[in-house]
Amino acid sequence: MCAAPSHHHAVKTRSRRPLNPAYLLGGVILLAFIAFVQWYIGWGALLRPWTQLSFAAVAVAAALVMASYGVRALRLYDYFRDRMQRRFHLALKLTLQHNLWNNMLPMRTGEATFPLLMTRYFDIPLMKSVAALLWFRVLDMHTLAACALAALGGLWLNGAAAALLLVVWMALPWAGYRLGMGHAARLRETPPSGRVSRVLHHVVASLPPSPRDFWRAWAWTLVNWAVKFAGLAWVLQQFIHGPPAAAVLGVIAGDTTSVLPIHGVAGVGTYEAGIVAGLAVAAAGIPAQTAVAGAVNVHLFILSAAILGGGLSLCLPGRRRRG
Repeated sequence: MCAAPSHHHAVKTRSRRPLNPAYLLGGVILLAFIAFVQWYIGWGALLRPWTQLSFAAVAVAAALVMASYGVRALRLYDYFRDRMQRRFHLALKLTLQHNLWNNMLPMRTGEATFPLLMTRYFDIPLMKSVAALLWFRVLDMHTLAACALAALGGLWLNGAAAALLLVVWMALPWAGYRLGMGHAARLRETPPSGRVSRVLHHVVASLPPSPRDFWRAWAWTLVNWAVKFAGLAWVLQQFIHGPPAAAVLGVIAGDTTSVLPIHGVAGVGTYEAGIVAGLAVAAAGIPAQTAVAGAVNVHLFILSAAILGGGLSLCLPGRRRRG
């Protein structure tokens, strides 16, 4: 007699679970941005330029962005090649799905899908996959900053000073890697005792095991971003009709906003603000309304590519190897 009320009470309790503040804030930002674009430009006027672009040109840009996803999958496959041997299709499937959730969910909550997918498809332990993801993100942010330094150095510094700054910046990952490997050697001599030390040990142990592996991971990262920026900068340039350097700086700034602690669903609002800020820094004389329209269209292009990639991932075989 008491079982049914208890069950209904449990259901009622679950139904009252508070909404995640991250999703609530992300939804508010999304709705506010949709309303802002309609008031400032109008969605019809914003989307109309797409009808003037050739299908072949858009297809090439889409192919470049999709190719960057493939390069990202190659980086993952190469990094875990002992565990992923002859299963690149699963690495690609994982990358496309992780990219989709990362683009769609607010506050970078999509990153949490990476270790879950690594466990699902490859049985790789949580700590190892999280450490690898952290290493990949360090490489990604370093490369983004290097691209920004190269673009800004050309605007604000003379050639020699810009080159020196870039050389110093590009040397930092290698220096950090050597320090990490030295720390790993010390940990092998003295096993970690505290909880924090053990976590640090797992992170350091997940670094590339050899300099060759380090350079390979870094090379894949550079190729990935070069291909992606080539496609996105071309798309942005079609809407702003500005110099290529300004378009490159704009898309770099847009992608850099991904590390912000607050941004809307699918990065709406903050991504566009990043592109507009990058174009403003480029001082290319692009009107604010044109910059906003270009930023929104580039973001729509990225989200479309992410959705397309997520759809294509469903066509890839997804059964993990057991035993």
